Amino acid sequence: MLRWLPENVSTFGGEIDSLFYIIYYLTGAAFILVTVVMILFLVMYRHREGRKAVYTHGNTALELTWTIIPAVIFVALSFMSVTTWGKVKSHAPPADVQVQVTAKQFNWEIVYPGPDGKFGTDDDFQVDNDLHVPVHKVVHVILKSKDVIHSFFLPHLRVKQDALPGRDILVWFEATKPGKYDLPCAELCGFGHSGMLGWLYVDSPENYQKWVQETWPKK
Repeated sequence: MLRWLPENVSTFGGEIDSLFYIIYYLTGAAFILVTVVMILFLVMYRHREGRKAVYTHGNTALELTWTIIPAVIFVALSFMSVTTWGKVKSHAPPADVQVQVTAKQFNWEIVYPGPDGKFGTDDDFQVDNDLHVPVHKVVHVILKSKDVIHSFFLPHLRVKQDALPGRDILVWFEATKPGKYDLPCAELCGFGHSGMLGWLYVDSPENYQKWVQETWPKK
């Protein structure tokens, strides 16, 4: 089940997937239960000659039951997700690599700090749409937007964060497997939205250093 999910290559992706599994099976069970009861009622209360309709006001105990049980489940799910949410959104580990990603209509503007480790200086290196990071390293992404709301989406790393004009938002991840992964915009941002596709390249340490040496301008 849930094999339609992209392969997880993130250190925290397994925890997110576990929550998806729980919600998936709960909603699946609820769907089956409601469908079975609906079919059962269609058969039990179908039209029959001589049977008169009977008005019923309802059943308070039954109504409380089907209200309280989902409420308890929702509260339980919220408590189960607190730790994962905090890890992903609030407690980023120290960065091994920092990049600045600015979304605009209709591409990703990616800036790496140069040797001084600071953004906005002459030794910065900018590329569009291709984000290179080393495997097994914590990556901090400072997410920005130039125009409308975009959504920075790395499905294989279970990362999704809206980019808002006027705000700098920290996103982090640690990839566990080298490869080339999708980097689309997951927010309908205009007529060119469908073409706003970038790529995340997770490189081995050797290939990452090779890319740096071959691609970055020598200052």
